[in-house]
Amino acid sequence: MSLGPEQLLLGDCLALLPGLPVASVDVIVTSPPYNLGLAYRSYDDRRAEAEYLDWLIQVAAALARVLAPDGSFFLNIAGSASAPWLPFELIVRLRDIFVLQNHIVWVKSVSVAEDSVGHFKPVGGKRYLHHNHEHVFHLTRTGDVKLDRLGIGVPFKDKTNIARRGHARDLRCRGNTWFIPYKTVNSRAGKFNHPGTFPVDLPAWCIRLHGKPGAVVLDPFAGTGTTLVAARLEGARGIGIELDPAYLAIARQRLAELDEAP
Repeated sequence: MSLGPEQLLLGDCLALLPGLPVASVDVIVTSPPYNLGLAYRSYDDRRAEAEYLDWLIQVAAALARVLAPDGSFFLNIAGSASAPWLPFELIVRLRDIFVLQNHIVWVKSVSVAEDSVGHFKPVGGKRYLHHNHEHVFHLTRTGDVKLDRLGIGVPFKDKTNIARRGHARDLRCRGNTWFIPYKTVNSRAGKFNHPGTFPVDLPAWCIRLHGKPGAVVLDPFAGTGTTLVAARLEGARGIGIELDPAYLAIARQRLAELDEAP
């Protein structure tokens, strides 16, 4: 199904990815299920760890086929207090398919001195600290993909560094620690009744960092369409694959609302 510049595909990504042309995608931004037992509508999020990792390796191999030689794959994933090794187990196994070019830490909440800013979800018990971050692994085919680092740059604090260090404008690289808090919501409806959403800024920054105008952007676990919304806002063309028809309907509605916006 096409909706404006986007293409929305209903089904299992392992079944549908072979239908996409080889090397046809510039940017992949996705957040697969984390295997934490979340209540998805059409997916069992509590597999044996070995089975889960084998499945993601199959998905990664299918994504490598469609990714352009100079493309970027941004993989958002997190562990848990009970399964802290999982993201690292996965990324080590992906060495046979991709090069890990950058490891970005998505900071969801941060405390400085006595102040705290961002999304906080309490953790029970006395053994574990609150998880303030998730991983965004930037994977490429070769490890030498050029990026538009200033596309998500930040102004210099010390303005004398602009001329002294030969910069053309008041922007420096943001680095690999990104503070992107969730917007406050008071119900599941505020997260589109999906247990694993991320803020629009996360895929938007990934697309902007890759730096290709009019990029083709794929999310093989599209959920409620956040990556597709980000792609539209960034002037890119989105392709979303989603297993659940209800989530895909929400994605379609969110894109339609962008068409209706003044």
